[in-house]
Amino acid sequence: MALASLYCRALSGVDAPEVLVEVHLSTGLPSFSLVGLPETSVKEAKERVRSAITNSNFKFPFNKKITVNLAPANLAKEGGRFDLAIALAILVASEQLSDSKIKQIECFAELTLAGDLRPVDGVIPCVLAAKSEARAVIVCPENQHETALTGVDSYIASNLTDVCAFFQGVKTLPSAQAADLKKITKPPDMCDVLGQEQAKRVLEIAAAGGHNTLLVGPPGTGKSMLAERFMGLLPPLCEEHALQTAAIYSVCGKQREDWFQPPYRSPHHSASSVALVGGGGKPKPGEISLSHRGVLFLDELPEFPRAVLDSLRQPLETNEVTISRAANQVTFPANFQLIGAMNPSPCGHISGDLRRSTPDQVLRYLGRLSGPFLDRFSLSIMVPLLPKGMLACSQMGAENNNETTAQIRGRILKARDRQIQRQAKLNHNLSTQEIADYCKLSEQDALFLEDAINKMGLSIRAWHSLLKVARSIADLAESETVERNHLLESLNYRAMDRLLKSVS
Repeated sequence: MALASLYCRALSGVDAPEVLVEVHLSTGLPSFSLVGLPETSVKEAKERVRSAITNSNFKFPFNKKITVNLAPANLAKEGGRFDLAIALAILVASEQLSDSKIKQIECFAELTLAGDLRPVDGVIPCVLAAKSEARAVIVCPENQHETALTGVDSYIASNLTDVCAFFQGVKTLPSAQAADLKKITKPPDMCDVLGQEQAKRVLEIAAAGGHNTLLVGPPGTGKSMLAERFMGLLPPLCEEHALQTAAIYSVCGKQREDWFQPPYRSPHHSASSVALVGGGGKPKPGEISLSHRGVLFLDELPEFPRAVLDSLRQPLETNEVTISRAANQVTFPANFQLIGAMNPSPCGHISGDLRRSTPDQVLRYLGRLSGPFLDRFSLSIMVPLLPKGMLACSQMGAENNNETTAQIRGRILKARDRQIQRQAKLNHNLSTQEIADYCKLSEQDALFLEDAINKMGLSIRAWHSLLKVARSIADLAESETVERNHLLESLNYRAMDRLLKSVS
């Protein structure tokens, strides 16, 4: 009897639990059994492994009873990531390969019938988990770029023959080389937007404090244009956050080209709740997780089904989403900044000659958005049509005095640094106790703000949002305390509340 074992990894959300691949060769009727809760894609590994071993000039033990166990038995296994580990364990058990250092290395690759290595999904969580156990990894060339950027000792092999030669000590494998994933794609510049100074100011505050923002206005006023340029106001991701984001994309079989650029996702309004939040029979991340540490832009907000938008309410509060199924439960990170854009009415206009909607139609249109969902927006601004003559002036080559993205970002970075030094987080993430500590008001200002929210019919969540926004405005003004003028400006950015009050 012969027994061999080595380590591999399964996937559960963005976690990579350890799997012990055990192979037992014994006498009896020749067979090849694979146990340990394998799914169909794993069961099919038997045929891939048999052909790969034979075509790599090794002897497959056809006359033995082969039992492969993937432990623990209660953890579901899927995909072709176990192929290479199973093949190596069979070769060790059949004494064609030494096991001297095989337990210090984890292998993640699918095998072709010819014995070549193919890439697998979710390699970043796997190699990070291997690093925590002080083990090196072997992956195929297609997975090397993301593997190298994790800082894990990793080797690259093209086929099963090379891997076996490495373990036998007759060949060295090259280390994984990182591609140029550290480049930053430069987004369009904010100076391209004509006018809309108030909207630019709101986006500056939103970028400084990480606040969710709603842009309301007629068609063609530049809402989507502003949202696209918002990404240029955000600082690059730190290495830790870049790795978190890349791990989520890795689980989906994607690789980020701009490693340190905050992700920007803009799903169509026909997206389902599963597409937005995540899910499926084998739970996968949705758009909110793919925009982790970045921005989720939802254009034409009322066109999304109400249930889909309401499914965002809990992730916006907890910064994560938990997907429960009968067999298992997985949690994906979802710390994203929400930017929404919408028209104020079905016809796109709320007043003037272009208005073609009755007050009842406007109310039904706005009623597609629930109050609790709208309450998650700390800032909402009306983006109006441009004043008459501005387009003509721009066409005639009038001097453009608009601020550039770089100028605005300079103020934002200073405000963010001030927040990190003071509270180690952005203002949007302040807890109730931290709001009391860092957003203190004088007695007169506190009474003023309470009277204002009572007149506007706002919630306690809105009270906290107003204080957080005022704190961000104060940081941009380099003020140590929140003053009355900061509160007044934050109250001015509640356009949706005033719109709902005007049509109700």
